Amino acid sequence: MTEQVKQLLDKNELIDPFNRQITYLRLSVTDRCDLRCTYCMPEKMTFLNKREVLTFEEMYKLCIGFIHLGIKKIRITGGEPLVRKGIIDFFEMLKPHLSSGLEELTLTTNGTQLRKYADELYSNGVKRVNVSLDTLDQKKFKQITRLGNLQDVLLGIQAAKDANLKIKINCVALKNINDDEIDTFINWCIENDFDLTFIETMPMGDIGNETRLNHFLSLNELKRTISSNFELEDISFSSGGPAKYSKINGSSIKLGFITPLSHNFCSSCNRIRVDATGVLHQCLGQNNSLDFRKILRNSSYNDSDLLENIKKSIRQKPEKHSFAYDFSKAHIGGKMSRHMSLTGG
Repeated sequence: MTEQVKQLLDKNELIDPFNRQITYLRLSVTDRCDLRCTYCMPEKMTFLNKREVLTFEEMYKLCIGFIHLGIKKIRITGGEPLVRKGIIDFFEMLKPHLSSGLEELTLTTNGTQLRKYADELYSNGVKRVNVSLDTLDQKKFKQITRLGNLQDVLLGIQAAKDANLKIKINCVALKNINDDEIDTFINWCIENDFDLTFIETMPMGDIGNETRLNHFLSLNELKRTISSNFELEDISFSSGGPAKYSKINGSSIKLGFITPLSHNFCSSCNRIRVDATGVLHQCLGQNNSLDFRKILRNSSYNDSDLLENIKKSIRQKPEKHSFAYDFSKAHIGGKMSRHMSLTGG
């Protein structure tokens, strides 16, 4: 270790301009997905050329740099991370660091591949997963995802449960699509002891002929509806993400609400995202970024350059995102041109 690297590690924490400590990295390993959810991407999606995507070795170097500087939690995302060839090898590469700085290694998945990988994920240090699932109705599942089979996801969730993975369900609330089965969804999660988080649709990328505005559902409105059938109590629990949580009296599950449009959640932001090409996005809803692929593939690459640029990127983190929903004009603002499948969910 050079003297310059030692100096960069003397204070191994990342503090942004607004005095927020950054401890959480969300890393997208691929922009590819085996579903085509209507709120996420167009039906005929053009994916990245493989040369544009970081190799696992490059991603590993980046992760180690972040861990050395104080990142405690890494979430692997996509696209659908489990469709990338060799993904378990990448978890195996990161696993040793769970005993030397990294406190949690987890992932977000659509569940289609969990039946295949659940046991290997658990044996490589993953103890909990977030599964994106918006409906328990096969017809609606096909309508939302355009592809796939709900049964594959349900079997994957069961495999994850059997592998002792703790499961949280992420559900995008969609007006006139799944808002009539919310109670059923909650009861299913209670029966299976799955925490459940509802998410407002986000204005990320061109999704073709679909319009998010038609299906935007404010979670403030949804929470009021839920409260008419379930006794909710707000709690101070935090999983390290943007969700605000309530507990449902009479059950053991936590109910989360992520509200990027109706209620800004940026004041406690502790995370940054790296997309599949190695571009670090300091904020999901802003265009601030730094291209680490150029740094990692530069012939003069060294560890001190990597660490200094990580610190530099945190010093440029904006205060908040620009997502907004104007209720009086029924207008969504702060749209981002990049797709969520590239940036990582």
